[in-house]
Amino acid sequence: MSPITYKNTSGFDKDIKRLLKKFRTLEDDVEVAKKNAIELFHLMKIDNNSVELIPNFCTDELKICKIKKFACKALKGRGVQSGIRIIYAYHVLTNTVDFIELYFKGESENENKERIKNYLGNI
Repeated sequence: MSPITYKNTSGFDKDIKRLLKKFRTLEDDVEVAKKNAIELFHLMKIDNNSVELIPNFCTDELKICKIKKFACKALKGRGVQSGIRIIYAYHVLTNTVDFIELYFKGESENENKERIKNYLGNI
């Protein structure tokens, strides 16, 4: 089984840059989430309840997902209940993940649906 190819959208890059000031371990934490959430869910078909499909945006070829269980080392003692969320698109046929949004629940309760719509309009 071929590994997943990961890409960041420009919006995701801006989110990381902004949140890195507050959560210094974010880049490493995203690498861990790739293996422990995304690859388990899509490649191994193991659902450890960390990935959730976002309704109304998914097709057979494209899954828009949210990582809800995300461990951030900078938030000591909170484990996977960090409140950080990642929104990404999984392209089933090409085995590609595009990261769309990264946010902290303390700042924004839900994903930016407009950003998802813009992403879908640009692919």
